[in-house]
Amino acid sequence: MDLLHSGKFDGFCIVSSDSDFTRLASRIREEGLLVFGFGETQTPKSLVAACNRFIYTEIFRKAPAKSREAAESQQHPADLHELTPKLVDAVESCADDSGWAMLARVGSVLANHLPDFDLRHYGFRNLSALAEAADQLEIEKRGAADAVQILVRVKTPS
Repeated sequence: MDLLHSGKFDGFCIVSSDSDFTRLASRIREEGLLVFGFGETQTPKSLVAACNRFIYTEIFRKAPAKSREAAESQQHPADLHELTPKLVDAVESCADDSGWAMLARVGSVLANHLPDFDLRHYGFRNLSALAEAADQLEIEKRGAADAVQILVRVKTPS
């Protein structure tokens, strides 16, 4: 707490999966500072929500070598179906009148609303690959080859 009140820091990092740190994270945020959390997937949701960003440490561990079939069958470690409604909400919140939203803006909305959002947790390296895998979304690329803009919208029922 002495460090918090020194005024020398813009944010803090908490490395723990223990819910006892939830109040500390909340208190730091009350002072207007950033809180980055790192912990295991077993971390209580209260601690995850108390942080500005929360990163699961499992994504940093090197996975043991697996056969190609086993690796492909576990391509998406977290359930993409649980994320899809939140992804759809993010698209709708930044869509223009025609329903299209810039994918980069959608990513920002997701990161702001879900402190533990990390593409790697779902087995993807970039947001466009995740959006393509979401069956409720369609993607369109616009612009020249050196300045492609990726747009996304919710599919309309046919």
